Formats: sequence, structure tokens, C-alpha cells
Amino acid sequence: MPGSSNSPEAPTVGAQTVSAPSVGAASGSTPTIGAPAISWWPAPAKLNLFLHVTGRYADGYHALQTIFQLIDRCDRIGLAVREDGRIERHAGLVDVPPASDLAVRAARLLQQRTGTRLGADLHVLKHIPAGGGLGGGSSDAATVLLALNHLWRTGLDLPTLAELGLTLGADVPVFIHGESAWGEGRGERLTPVQLPPRWYVVVHPRVTVSTAEVFQAPELTRNSPVITIPAFSPGDFGAGRGNATRNVCEPVVRARYPVIAEALDWLSGQPDASGRPLAARMTGTGSCIFAAFERWEEAERIAARVPDHWSSFVARGLPRSPLHAMLSG
Repeated sequence: MPGSSNSPEAPTVGAQTVSAPSVGAASGSTPTIGAPAISWWPAPAKLNLFLHVTGRYADGYHALQTIFQLIDRCDRIGLAVREDGRIERHAGLVDVPPASDLAVRAARLLQQRTGTRLGADLHVLKHIPAGGGLGGGSSDAATVLLALNHLWRTGLDLPTLAELGLTLGADVPVFIHGESAWGEGRGERLTPVQLPPRWYVVVHPRVTVSTAEVFQAPELTRNSPVITIPAFSPGDFGAGRGNATRNVCEPVVRARYPVIAEALDWLSGQPDASGRPLAARMTGTGSCIFAAFERWEEAERIAARVPDHWSSFVARGLPRSPLHAMLSG
């Protein structure tokens, strides 16, 4: 069946504490009988409702403006505190070595910064497509920083954790702060925004895009005019119509990845409830694309039409990360 059934069922958001399970696609050491209980934490995805590049810094990084919309598609991060100080990953992406995994790097970074003698067993269960522009790796890192700061009782505040997270990736701070936000600078200067309730159809064309390749492309527009939040109606952020925003990475990716261009053209050609063509956009540097809907039923109607050779899911926009709701509960 096409549509949202092409992808795994989205995980239930919420905390769970269980004994160490047997996990598939494991890497690293295998948990032993009597291992500490694992607590499970959500790592939500994000969409960039628009993405402008307004300049370039002396260090080569780009100055950005964007809207980060959190969505309820989540990876699940399992954590168990160790007394021996070791950081071990027991499940994760097979093609990502533990030393390169942002979740593992985040745990080690927090350990080094705070001097704690505690360690952790990590289980990274992926539901967010890797390399899709949804921020999955950055969100995993943010969840590890926040959850281990809680479990290890290391007491760092959000600004300090966001500062640490920025050394791992430009998208990590928005997940640390846990709110949909207007982002500027490298993406770390954040202003919370109230976005209208929306449902999103997210289509993954089953390719991975290199962020570095896109930002190094000579044809990338790097001089977008600087804009301000009051210049737009909140309703336009989710709808993609009625404002001058766009994703400046989209033309670069269209030219280099024909399958993403095909997916964008397909989704843009689908009618909304009033018969108008949808306003499809790419998130981040791709490869995922999305369209916004006011009603879940309309989103599901379009998701059911997605061709079988792509995967898709329907997600709800979130004003606040479910991880923050857990930590404050």
C-alpha cells in the first residue's frame, strides 16, 4: 500500500523504564543479565518551514534564517546509567560507527564537561530518516544531553547545554530548548514562535543528501534579504503561501538529485481540499519534502497517494518537545 504505510509506525511519545532488552541491528557491547534498567526518551524531528542564507562568516559557516517546526515523529533513545564511566552504544544505525554517532559524542561531551564518573549504555532506535533534513541525528544528541544531565544529576542549565550542543551541530540547540522557533545566525539564535496547528505529509524519496555538498555548491544563493518575524502572518509559516520565504537549497538539490525534483513536482501537483495545488517544500538540505494541512484527514488523503517507491508519514506540528514535557513532569 502506498502512503504512510510505507514507513514504520511512528513511535508512541512517552517515557518507559524497562530491563535491558534484546536489540536488533546492535553495535557495541551486548547488555548482560542484571544490567541496569533502561529509560526511554523521545527525540522529535523538525521541519524547516523556510530556509534562507543571508551571508557567510569568516570561518566558512553560513548565516541563516529559518523557522524550526517540531513534529511528533520521534526517534527513541534508551539510556541506562553505568557506574564504571564507560559510554557504550548497543543499538544504532549499522553504517554509523559508534565513535561517529552524535548520540555517543554527546554523552562523552557531557561527561568531559562535567567531570562525572558515571557512564551510560545507549540504545538509538531510529524512526526519523537519516540524511533527510529532519534533524534526527541532532535531536538524538540533544536528547542524550538533556536526559543524561537529568540522570547523572550534573545540573547544567539549558543555555549551557545548548552551547555544548552547538559544537556538535547547528540544529542541536533548537532541540535543547525544545520549542518551535525562529532561527538566525548559524541556527543557534532562537526566538520561540507560536505557529498555527498543522498536520504535515512528509515524503522521503529514499535518498540521502550531503549537507556539506549543498552548502559548498557555488550556485547556492547566499545573499537572501534579512527578514523579520513581524513581516509575516503566523498562518503563512505553515501554509507556504502568501509570503516571500523559500528554501534556497531547493534549486541546488533539484539539479543534483532528480528523484527529489520528481517528488517535489509530484507533491506540488496534488490538490488541497479546495482544489488548489499544494505548496510543497523541502526541509533543510533535503532529502525529505513536505506539505502542510489544517486537518489530519486531508493529510492522510494525500499520504495514501504517495507512490510506492517513496516512503511517507503524517506528523503533527508541536509547539513544545515531548522530551521537555517528560523532564518537567
